[in-house]
Amino acid sequence: MAKAQTTSKKYDLKPEGKRLEEYSGAVPAPRLYAFYKEQVIPVLKAKFEYKSVMQVPKITKICINMGVGAAVQDPKILQAAVNELELITGQRPAISKAKKAIANFRLRQGMPIGCHLTLRGARMYEFLDRFINIASPRIRDFRGYSSNGFDGRGNLTLGIKEQIIFPEIDVDKVTKIAGMDITFVTTSKTDEEASALLMEFGFPFRKG
Repeated sequence: MAKAQTTSKKYDLKPEGKRLEEYSGAVPAPRLYAFYKEQVIPVLKAKFEYKSVMQVPKITKICINMGVGAAVQDPKILQAAVNELELITGQRPAISKAKKAIANFRLRQGMPIGCHLTLRGARMYEFLDRFINIASPRIRDFRGYSSNGFDGRGNLTLGIKEQIIFPEIDVDKVTKIAGMDITFVTTSKTDEEASALLMEFGFPFRKG
């Protein structure tokens, strides 16, 4: 895999990071977005024999969900999770609420039990870069992610057990270890194409 390089090109980062377009005089593009345009597209186009660059798959969004069951007993734990997820992504998450009441868990319908958000555009690429190159290698005894998380339609979901793998989190201030589910949504029609796309970015899949 070719190594991601920085670029001098400039791009316009639209509000909320919804689109990334070339724009003279704007801030530099995220590193992995420039790498995708210059390195990943040509490789995938040749590998799968796409007739047009528009057929080349891309990542459209990254969805992150943190379930905080302990928030039923202590609402402060949920607030801490919200603040931590905002530190990790640079975007304020929304609160997830229970859809059904479960008496055994003292859970009422509409009770806050987690938080979630969707990253697109610049924030998505910046998170992907940090997740691949900084956070994942910090996992203890890390040997790569399983490819079993693909859904058959080119989207990958994986679970993270500890939020402290992200360097933005100060371990000394963490009140409770919490995990999260991360879904990488692509335009790929098959899992094979999606896997090839992520591997070109350097995604650490488990070998064997």
